[in-house]
Amino acid sequence: MPITQSHVAQQSFLKSFTEITKIRLSVSVVFSSVAGYLLGADSVDFFMLFLLCVGGYSMVGASNVYNQIIERDLDVLMDRTKDRPIPSGRMSVRTAFVIASVLTVIGIVVLYIINPQTAMFGAICIFMYVSLYTPMKTKTPLSVFVGAFPGAIPFMLGWVAATNDFGIEPGTLFMIQFFWQFPHFWAIGWFLYDDYKKGGFFMLPNGKRDKGTAIQVVLYTIWTVLTSMIPIFGVTGKLYLTPISGAIIGILGIGLIYYALKLYKEQTAKAAKQLMLASVSYITLLQIIYVLDKFIR
Repeated sequence: MPITQSHVAQQSFLKSFTEITKIRLSVSVVFSSVAGYLLGADSVDFFMLFLLCVGGYSMVGASNVYNQIIERDLDVLMDRTKDRPIPSGRMSVRTAFVIASVLTVIGIVVLYIINPQTAMFGAICIFMYVSLYTPMKTKTPLSVFVGAFPGAIPFMLGWVAATNDFGIEPGTLFMIQFFWQFPHFWAIGWFLYDDYKKGGFFMLPNGKRDKGTAIQVVLYTIWTVLTSMIPIFGVTGKLYLTPISGAIIGILGIGLIYYALKLYKEQTAKAAKQLMLASVSYITLLQIIYVLDKFIR
């Protein structure tokens, strides 16, 4: 019987751990870092790739845990967050803080083993997400702008991990994911508007679901697509995209712009959710195409 109880407790802790570190979000961020690494590496070092995955997950996981500690009283108020480990009472604040602290140390140490620059950007990512973005969410819509910085770091982090250098190439990768953050998070802010309102979060640029917000969504979507095409022109150093891959990215971009325009026209939660899903598909496929283009050409 004690063995069974111990097994159940372990399963329960593992479930809470994956929830509080937001495993799906963390894995998607690690995916971005791996894509950046593969783009920057002359030859793939699988041990370094493993360290990047461990360090990347730890870095993002720690940020998510700190975020949920800070927002625990607000999470109780919202339907989408009230069942998280802390507000539901399945995990204490002390346990969560220990997890966050351990993950922070692991993340920075492991990234430092790769190279100091990677660790520095990892530390900046945690600091900006926890100390700037999180408290700003209840005060100003500019929180999305500030949050776009740590959100855009992982793609370029992979390149820096591979090359120990920051230049035009990782800068371009950063810029692509930076602009992408806006239509993605504004779409989420739109279809979860009522729930965010319960927690007092200001996520939309105008603070409301209106034409002004929709126009900004369209503009940032267009900038995202245009930025994604820059490597075609051979002006981004070793980061280059062949015309064929550029054309595929362009077609994906037209699809993304279509959903942004659909939100502008319909201004509904359904259209916003479709744009959010389209944005996730766009950035994932873009990263896959960038990597395949490098290794196939």
